[in-house]
Amino acid sequence: MDLKVAGTEKGVTAIQMDLKVPSIPVEILKEGLLRARDARLKVLSKMKEVLAQPRPDISSYAPRIIHIMINPEKLGDVIGPAGKIIKKIIAQTNAKIDIEDSGKITIASSNPESAEKAIEMIRELTVEAEAGKIYTGKIVRLEEYGAFIEILPNIVGLLHISEIAHQRTRNIRDVFKMGQTVRVKVMAIDEDNKLKLSKKALESNSYHRSDPLAPKPKNPDFYQNR
Repeated sequence: MDLKVAGTEKGVTAIQMDLKVPSIPVEILKEGLLRARDARLKVLSKMKEVLAQPRPDISSYAPRIIHIMINPEKLGDVIGPAGKIIKKIIAQTNAKIDIEDSGKITIASSNPESAEKAIEMIRELTVEAEAGKIYTGKIVRLEEYGAFIEILPNIVGLLHISEIAHQRTRNIRDVFKMGQTVRVKVMAIDEDNKLKLSKKALESNSYHRSDPLAPKPKNPDFYQNR
């Protein structure tokens, strides 16, 4: 008979037994379990003398394997054209990275700082804009009707000319230029993930109705009792 018993101080967790005969008496099995219990408790007591509880973190020399999940639609942003982006992350962090179609990404590294850097780089590429939040972005395109602003990597929203300021903006190029940084608020995200941005939502409405550039109110009683 070959009997292996695994467990904790509280009891048995696993048993493996190989027999050369059809069966064994219950008394023999009981004796085997009792001997295993005594031996197990002795081993556990010796282990506690060295390490009473798990370390808060594993050794700095031990390999780390970390799993994170991202939106599968963002996989292209992580991989990049011909794998350019993911190769750059691997080169800068020395981490091994495996990507699955489900959005599961596995990062393996023996260096904790390296693993954290890889995760941070991936998070920066896959973070998604949220309605109601404020971002500082860069103008990447200017049109007569508004400015397209990249508020996050590969996430661009439209700042319509009517959302620049409370007073009317006649020429957008008098206010903005390409590459300029602008602080904006995400007002809405439609079903096609198009972002509506606003700059005037972050500013107080301080212009007066006598301002020649101010848009005329549709309601003639708008300024009464103000």
